[in-house]
Amino acid sequence: MPEENTEELVALATDAYVYGCPLVHGLSTVDDFMQTGIGPLPPTPFNRFAHSEQQASPRTACVTVDHDTVHSVAHLDLSGGPLLLHVPDTDGAYYVLQFVDAWTNNFAYVGHRATGTAAGDWLVAPPGWSGGVPGTVRGVIDAPTSVVCVIGRNVCDGPDDMGRVRALQAQLTLTHVEPGTHRTGLPAPDPDVPEPLRFFERLRVWMADFPPSAADRAYQDRFQPLGLLEEGPSPYVSVDHPALVHALTEGLARGRARVEEAGRSSAAGRGWEMDPHLFDYNLDHYGVGALDSPQWRIEDRESSYLTRAMVARTWLWGVHGYEAVYAHTLRDADGERLNGAHSYVLRLDRQPPVGAFWSMTMYDVPDHRLVGNPLGRYSIGDRTPGLVHGEDGSLTIHIRRERPADRAAAANWLPAPDGDFRPVLALYEPGPEILDGVYEIPALERAGGGDGSGRTER
Repeated sequence: MPEENTEELVALATDAYVYGCPLVHGLSTVDDFMQTGIGPLPPTPFNRFAHSEQQASPRTACVTVDHDTVHSVAHLDLSGGPLLLHVPDTDGAYYVLQFVDAWTNNFAYVGHRATGTAAGDWLVAPPGWSGGVPGTVRGVIDAPTSVVCVIGRNVCDGPDDMGRVRALQAQLTLTHVEPGTHRTGLPAPDPDVPEPLRFFERLRVWMADFPPSAADRAYQDRFQPLGLLEEGPSPYVSVDHPALVHALTEGLARGRARVEEAGRSSAAGRGWEMDPHLFDYNLDHYGVGALDSPQWRIEDRESSYLTRAMVARTWLWGVHGYEAVYAHTLRDADGERLNGAHSYVLRLDRQPPVGAFWSMTMYDVPDHRLVGNPLGRYSIGDRTPGLVHGEDGSLTIHIRRERPADRAAAANWLPAPDGDFRPVLALYEPGPEILDGVYEIPALERAGGGDGSGRTER
C-alpha cells in the first residue's frame, strides 16, 4: 500500500466516510431488519413483505413514527433474477411504494400520485437484466442495485379502518419470475477486522457487491490508498501501516462530526422548518414515478454525498418532497419553546393545498415519541371527523394538555404532553404553493386557555 501524507490520508478517509455512510448505515439497517425486525415490523427474509398490524401508538418503539399511514416493508434480492410485484386496488385511497437502492437513493414510486390506485403487476428487474417482459405487467422498474428496499405506506383513518388496510396488505405480493438461487443474507464482512476499522470493512465489501453509478465510481476511485477497492481477503485484519490505521480511525471521527454538523438545526426560529429538497441526492437513476428534473437534483455531486449521509443518519428512507413533506417546529410565534405548561392555537385561514391529505402529529421532546392521552388522539388533520370550521372556512387547532371546555375547541383539540413538545405537520402530495414557499404555515400562538377563554374541562 503506497505511503501517503498522513493528513492527506485523514482527509481522504473523512471523505470516504461521508460518501459511504449511507451504504453502510442503510444495509446495516436492512440486516438488522431481517434478523430482529424494526419497531412493530417482525424479522423478515428477502423478497417477503413485513406488515405493521396496527397504527402507531405511544407503545411503538420508533422515533417520530408516522401515525397517518401503516407500513409494509420488503427488502428485495434481485441477484437471482427479477421479481413480479402485485399491488391491489385501493379504490382511490392514498398509498405509496417507495423504491430505494442500496445507496439509499429513491429511484421509483408506485402509488396514488405516481401510478394511480388501480390493481396491477410491476416487474422489478436487476441491473443489466435483458430478459422478456410479461405482457400483463403495467411496467418495468429497473433497479440500480441488486438489493432494493421497498417502503410501503397505506393511509389509515383509525383503528376501525385497519380491516381495510390489512386486506390490502394481504394482496401485496412478490413472486420470482425465473428459477434461480437467492441469497439469504448480505455479503459478510470479515469478522476478524478490529472494531475501529469495521465501518471501512463493511464499506469495502458492500461497495464491491453493490456498485454505484458510473459517476460515483469515478469519485470512489480516489479511495484506493485506503484499501477500499481491494478485492479478496480483507486488508484490515492485520494492518502494518500505522499511518493508514490512524487515517481511518481519525477520518471516521471527523466524518461523523461533519455529518452531525450538517444535520444540526439551530431550532431558534419562530416558524416551521421544512425542506422539500432534503432527498434530492439521487442524481443518476430515475424510474417509474420518480421525477427527472433539475428542480429535484442537488446540483453539486459532492454536496449531494453530504446531504445523503446526513439523511441516512437522521431520516432513513424518507420520500422526495413531491411525494410528501414534513414541517416541524419547537417554538411559538414569540420564539419561546413549546411546552405543555401553556396553551396554543394554530389558525389556518385556509388549509394546506395538498393533493392527498395533511395532518399534524404531536411528539414529545427529547424522545420524539407519540404522546399518550385519554382521548387517544395523536394527530389531527383534514381526515379527522367532527372538526369545527369557521364561517369563512378557517380552522383553528387547539394544542394543550387538558381538554378545552368549549365544544368547538374540544373538537379541534390536539393533546400535548406536560413538558416540551414538537408538532410535525405532514403534507402528502404537496401543491406547488407549498413546494415554492408561497403558502406559509402560521406559527403557533400562545393562548390564555385551550378554548380562548381560559376555561378547562377536567
